[in-house]
Amino acid sequence: MKRRLITALLCTLGLIVVPAGTAHADNPIVQTIHTADPAPLVHNGRVYLYTGHDEDNSTWFTMKEWRVYSSADMVNWTDHGSPMSLATFSWAKADAWAGQVVERNGKFYWYVPVTTKASGRMAIGVGVSNSPTGPFTDALGRPLVENGEIDPTVMIDSDGQAYLYWGNPNLWYVRLNTDMISYSGGVTRIPLTTAGFGTRTGDANRPTLYEEGPWVYKRNGLYYNVFAAKCCSEFIGYSTAPGPTGPWTYRGTIMPTQGSSFTNHAGIIDFDGGSYFFYHNGALPGGGGFTRSVAVEKFTYNADGTIPTINMTTAGAPQNGTLDPYVRQEAETIAWSSGVETEPASGGGMNVGFIDNGDYIKVKGAALGSGASSFSARVASAAAGGRIEVRLGSPTGTQAGSCTVPATGGWQTWSTVSCPVSGLSGTQDLYLRFTGGSGYLFNVDWWQLTRAG
Repeated sequence: MKRRLITALLCTLGLIVVPAGTAHADNPIVQTIHTADPAPLVHNGRVYLYTGHDEDNSTWFTMKEWRVYSSADMVNWTDHGSPMSLATFSWAKADAWAGQVVERNGKFYWYVPVTTKASGRMAIGVGVSNSPTGPFTDALGRPLVENGEIDPTVMIDSDGQAYLYWGNPNLWYVRLNTDMISYSGGVTRIPLTTAGFGTRTGDANRPTLYEEGPWVYKRNGLYYNVFAAKCCSEFIGYSTAPGPTGPWTYRGTIMPTQGSSFTNHAGIIDFDGGSYFFYHNGALPGGGGFTRSVAVEKFTYNADGTIPTINMTTAGAPQNGTLDPYVRQEAETIAWSSGVETEPASGGGMNVGFIDNGDYIKVKGAALGSGASSFSARVASAAAGGRIEVRLGSPTGTQAGSCTVPATGGWQTWSTVSCPVSGLSGTQDLYLRFTGGSGYLFNVDWWQLTRAG
């Protein structure tokens, strides 16, 4: 369903009104759909972000597919669509919930919880692909493990041994074999002690803070277990250990209870010299506990390896580098957008569509250099078309050029249009604002600037 993202961003820290003509903040990362349960992966100089997809207007965790996005600079994110869904697993019937992707020996393994047709219980399945963006196929044709619990995370230790952890209300692990789709030994339950996972009050059945959503990783010889704590509403806590199976020591809160979602789910990575904390909230208009959105913050570990308190912001992580507008940029590479959605394109990949008058997309930190002479875009329209305005700094900022988009005879019938531009220089945020009549105007597949001279 088409959603109009209005200029009032419902920040999880309160209501922040963004005046007309000013740039929007860059959290949440994705504005075209509702995303949840972030699972970042660093691969070949990019961050790949795997998420769940909350259906519009959900009143439960209604989730049918998983999505993937990627970025080289932590602010401009490319939408790679849905490379895996419930239909990937013939034995699953519902609940495409929180998973994680890891890479080993050139293959990518996506561990996800789903409800099975046979038992009606939650089980952990594994998708596999030769590419971080898929498509993924069912690696086993059956669950890898099934005990009715959720939220798998995988850590490959420095000695090559891989571990799969999961669980709510308990916490379990198995030792994965090198094929990553089988395991040796039994399923082991990690003791949930108050020393290891903090003390919960008011719930005799759950004496510790551990709730769900573990994220286990190793850094500088120390093992971290970051988890959603004390439902509901949840906060993010963490424990550390000298080994992959414990003993765990509770270290405190990372992200306090905040935001308009009663759940949270964390993923942590180091990338290009920085550390990043991913989470979700309900910050988009219409957002809430069942319509969540993924966001990210940059942070620095304390000298002793502990993690500082991190709060939700609308500013998000700072840009790591710049965007090159003189090479082909996919239209679905976005720092912020209003009104648009994405869809699969006929030639592969995704395109931006469902464009109404006044919608726009923003890319952050475009390295314009000494100037550009022209702007080109691949477009399609089954309607009357419209115009693409190239603007600086905001959706109503200085206009550098305007390209006419004609009717092409179909929403996937593509044509390339070009127009002159001027006044582009330095490193600036670039906006593509779409104008025209009523109804959907046109689709955009990609765009590119040509250097002056």
